[in-house]
Amino acid sequence: MNALQSRAAVVLQKSLREGFGLTVAEAMWKRRPVIGGNVGGIRYQIENGVNGFLVESVEEAAACIVRLFKDNRLRDEVGARARERVRDKFLLSRYVEQYLDLFSAF
Repeated sequence: MNALQSRAAVVLQKSLREGFGLTVAEAMWKRRPVIGGNVGGIRYQIENGVNGFLVESVEEAAACIVRLFKDNRLRDEVGARARERVRDKFLLSRYVEQYLDLFSAF
């Protein structure tokens, strides 16, 4: 999966149901724009139009794919923001920081 995500221009995770969706976070960390189904934990990871795209239908997914393939700059910008989202919200170091903040509150 790592090799595929690293070489991909766009990653599609069009789930109908999804928990956290680790493949979404992995692709975002690799600076890949992700098009995901607007469900479950995917919504928690992707800010629609900012660091990826949330879609409801196959037609919306196809339109996003075409848009990202045609616009290299948009693809790069979304991918960069995707990595920042993972860095800010989902790395283990962030969880440790939150845990320590909890202890210092007492």
